[in-house]
Amino acid sequence: MQSEKKLKSHEILTLIEEITLNDGEKYYEVSNMVQNGRAELAAARGYIKQVRILQLNIPRSQNVITYERYINENFFMPDENLDHFERWKRTSEMDEIVEKILRENHIA
Repeated sequence: MQSEKKLKSHEILTLIEEITLNDGEKYYEVSNMVQNGRAELAAARGYIKQVRILQLNIPRSQNVITYERYINENFFMPDENLDHFERWKRTSEMDEIVEKILRENHIA
């Protein structure tokens, strides 16, 4: 019997936020309240300019589940001792999935 691939994280993505980096670049992220709290902490520490929630409680579409799996397999959730802000790097396929999530939620 094959064992399941161990996930790096076990996050359930429930919101869409806009992150503004210190250079002024803005981007959308599909996230959750814990990660949003880490982004708020990063902003307070000067690692990013700001973060704001655009939509809470997004529907768990197949696109959200696909992106959630990608995030959980590739990234760790930072703890409160973070010393930088890590932008989740996306593949071109994941960029397309996020765009679909944004459209599903009338953000883009």
